[in-house]
Amino acid sequence: MSNEPTTLQEAIIYFKDADNCLKYLVARRWPDGVVVCPTCGRKNPHYNAERKVWVCSIKHEKRQFSVKLGTIFEDSPLGLDKWLPAVWLLSNCKNGISSFEIGRDLGVTQKTAWFMLGRIRLALQDDFTGGNLNGEIEVDESFIGGKVRNMHKGRRIRAQKDSVLGDKSVVLGILERASHGKQKRIRTSILNDRKKSSIQPEVAAHVEKGAKIMSDEWAEKWRMDERFEHQMVDHLATYVDGNVHTNGLENFWSLLKRGLGGTYISVEPFHLFRYVDEQAFRFNNRKHADGEPMTDAQRFDIAVRQAIGRRLTWKELTGKESPTQAETAF
Repeated sequence: MSNEPTTLQEAIIYFKDADNCLKYLVARRWPDGVVVCPTCGRKNPHYNAERKVWVCSIKHEKRQFSVKLGTIFEDSPLGLDKWLPAVWLLSNCKNGISSFEIGRDLGVTQKTAWFMLGRIRLALQDDFTGGNLNGEIEVDESFIGGKVRNMHKGRRIRAQKDSVLGDKSVVLGILERASHGKQKRIRTSILNDRKKSSIQPEVAAHVEKGAKIMSDEWAEKWRMDERFEHQMVDHLATYVDGNVHTNGLENFWSLLKRGLGGTYISVEPFHLFRYVDEQAFRFNNRKHADGEPMTDAQRFDIAVRQAIGRRLTWKELTGKESPTQAETAF
């Protein structure tokens, strides 16, 4: 809509008004303009303007509901005037934004800001609706984590518990190169190791059969010639051999490590996948299919739409409870 914000400054002013927050989220949740009860599916419930909730005409549990129900904002005492600027910042800051900074900017505690960012990162997870990757594919692994000898004893014990390597986590990246009508897109996975048994299932699950895979010399240990056309470049000799290289993934690793090392400083292996998903979201939404740069407002719009139908509780985020279906569905 023409009056919706296009910059961060406009977003802060626009979402200061609770009615604007409601209008923006309603337009994404019910794009056809017909409000539907999330519990029973009945259309056109009564709207209570004073409390900003809808009341279903059928008596049942959760008969009254707000626009937050069934989203990452559910059960949060914070208003959308704080949530939506936080989504804007995380979805658009190239190197991420820390919970300390969010806490100062929004006037909430660091612990609250950290919980908010954890829920927003769930919304940024790829739902893989675009189908498997095809064409020219780059596959590479990267190691994330500090040296054990430099860690505090408590953190060292946690790192050695969560990582098979003791101090490093293995992140697998699979990148589809840009082609006619398609921009680069990446998918990532956190692996226990670099063994054939770990890498092959991930590549097979995300790459169409017959695709051309480009990788470094390590792929000699897991290549699947019966399924893909595989070409490798030996990084001990050169990084580019004609069209065979992994420079697209090296670009992503650079962005990821810049955020982890410069913004977040210290990320637990248990939470690493959330931060990788965050960077993958911004990477995949840099440009439109026609090559035109995506604006901050458009990237924010995608993030808000993906926040609907997903939920993450504090116990799930901290590992005290198994993830809900909403988090594991993707």
